[in-house]
Amino acid sequence: MTTQRPLALVTGGSSGIGFELAKQFAQNGFDVAISGSSDKVHAAADALRELGAEAYPHKADAATYDGVEGFWTFVTGLGRPVEAAALNVGIGQGGAFVDNTLEPEFRLIAVNITGTVHLAKRVVQHMVPNGRGRILITSSVSATLPTPYETVYGPSKAFGFMFAESLREELRGTGVTVTALLPGATDSQFHKNAGMASSAIDQGKKNDKTEVARQGFEALMNDVDHVVGGDEETKQTVVDNRVTPEPVKAARHAEKTKLRG
Repeated sequence: MTTQRPLALVTGGSSGIGFELAKQFAQNGFDVAISGSSDKVHAAADALRELGAEAYPHKADAATYDGVEGFWTFVTGLGRPVEAAALNVGIGQGGAFVDNTLEPEFRLIAVNITGTVHLAKRVVQHMVPNGRGRILITSSVSATLPTPYETVYGPSKAFGFMFAESLREELRGTGVTVTALLPGATDSQFHKNAGMASSAIDQGKKNDKTEVARQGFEALMNDVDHVVGGDEETKQTVVDNRVTPEPVKAARHAEKTKLRG
């Protein structure tokens, strides 16, 4: 298929916020390459094609070097410049640190930190010589506070936020922009997949993932340095977090995330 539409890539694009981001790109004139860890990535691509975009699905394990590198090789094999990249894939891990086994936490770090740096390196070194490009890095409201009972997840998202802000400044003047998206609790399977179905945060109020993705997409296209994804209450939480003592925030978060018998 010959197309004049610009190409975007979205990691974790088969469900949740990632799929909604891919839809935003598709609805706003982009073709989209998406990665996902299961065969759902192919059904997601079919849905994107129904929106008028060409979609290129790739199944890969974002926790491995070969998985990340394989997706990038797949994208470059399309023979088209990447105009936008949403580095969105991320996983959580609930439960007390003392009780959790080490392997899932290493996997979380591999996906949320190592994989993000890996793909960002490829994307940046592709975009800068072209003199243009937009990068969106999905962090979390969890980046703005301690996250007991998600004790590895929150710091991984704090890394993503500061990584995005740092990279944005480095790339100033190159034509490549970087935006961070900080969603609050969202109506996806994220917390259930993290083993947190019994927590108050999973059973409580959540933001609409379509709206969160729209906010992220608009911030990306308008070269905003970061945007909080969610309603006004979610946005105010981040404002309040700037002045609330860390122990107070930690205690409040623990009430929401501690697993219930």
